[in-house]
Formats: sequence, structure tokens, C-alpha cells
Amino acid sequence: MKWYKNIYIIILISFCVWMIFFDTNSLISHHEVNQEFNKLEDEKEYYKKEIAKDKKAIKKLSTEDGLETFAREKYYMKKENEDIYIIEYEDSLKTKNND
Repeated sequence: MKWYKNIYIIILISFCVWMIFFDTNSLISHHEVNQEFNKLEDEKEYYKKEIAKDKKAIKKLSTEDGLETFAREKYYMKKENEDIYIIEYEDSLKTKNND
């Protein structure tokens, strides 16, 4: 008896093909869901690191010295008796050529 004439083997093969490719819970859809899950896990780790970094920055800004440093560096604020000199290098300046 040839294997392709056996009804059980034909049914088994067609069932396997159906489960791998056509079913809503097929192996292909499981693979796609697993890839999406791994991608989301990576994003989760990235955002956890960003949250930790932001908490550290907030803690630093909650002190008076940290707030003063931030104001001086980002907004060029100064005390009454001070002068501020901003040094810009040629490669950091925006010109028409390097925009």
C-alpha cells in the first residue's frame, strides 16, 4: 500500500498544512506575535533606562546648586556682578553651507 493512498496520512498532512499556514493561530502568526513581543520588551527596557536617567536629572535639579548650574548652562543666566562670554567654535555655527 502506497503512503499517498492511505487516508490517515493525507488527513494528517492536510491538518499540518492547515495549522502551519491557514489557521488563525498558525505558526506564522505566532512567530509574528513573538517578534512584536520581543520588540516591545526592548522598548520597555529602553524606557526604563530613560525613566531612571530622568529621575536622576530631576533629583539633580531639585537641589539649589543643580538648578543654578542648569540655568547658567542652558539659559545663560548670570548673577548681578558677572559677565558671561559664550565661545562658539567655527564648526558649531550654523551657516548657509552646513545647514
